[in-house]
Amino acid sequence: MDNIKDIMLDVKRSVMDMDFRIHHEGKIFIFAFLVVTVLLFWVGAAALGCIGVVLTAWCTYFFRDPVRYPPQRAGLILATGDGVVQKIEKVAPPAELELEDEELTRISIFLNVFNVHVQRVPIDGKITTVHYRPGAFFNADMDKASEENERQSVVLETEDGKQVVFVQIAGLVARRIKCYLGRGQEVKAGERYGIIRFGSRCDIYLPKGVNPLVSVGQITVGGETVVADLKSKEKPRTARAD
Repeated sequence: MDNIKDIMLDVKRSVMDMDFRIHHEGKIFIFAFLVVTVLLFWVGAAALGCIGVVLTAWCTYFFRDPVRYPPQRAGLILATGDGVVQKIEKVAPPAELELEDEELTRISIFLNVFNVHVQRVPIDGKITTVHYRPGAFFNADMDKASEENERQSVVLETEDGKQVVFVQIAGLVARRIKCYLGRGQEVKAGERYGIIRFGSRCDIYLPKGVNPLVSVGQITVGGETVVADLKSKEKPRTARAD
């Protein structure tokens, strides 16, 4: 029931905020759905054509790319995607990044098929590593998804030398990860950097000693929700369901 409420809130928020464009990755899919729908009506399969209309509308909605307003203060780490904070735990970063073998706080954000799937940069800095690793396609809310699923990992170094790792993870029906970042690239917090198609998960690994400012169950808005603050000494937050 809580998941249904989260989905309805996301749909309501997106419908009310009509200031969005369609991501270029989705145009071919929308066009394909539209062509098939027209053909179905043309051959007299009206019932299937109506289903095609619904699927075309859903595909258009899925690939929406709304305007966001990233907070403009140094040190803030923003959510990389829309969704629900599924887990906050201490684990080692992806092995393929070859970072120090120490546990960091990982914030996992689960994206359902109704969430915006455009990912955004969490903080200002320079990209030092971009690594793609093929893998499986388990449900993105499973524990083993972070370790075994297809993923795209990025390491960003801030101006003061701290490293922030963020990862795109494919899900059960997500079969394509797109990342537009390159090594040595300078980026700003909130900038679009990639997209995952059809259900997925985003992980953010905080620098050592930095506490999360979100809690499990919280809804995030990519490029806007502050998940941590490099300058804050606040203890990890807790929340209650209400």
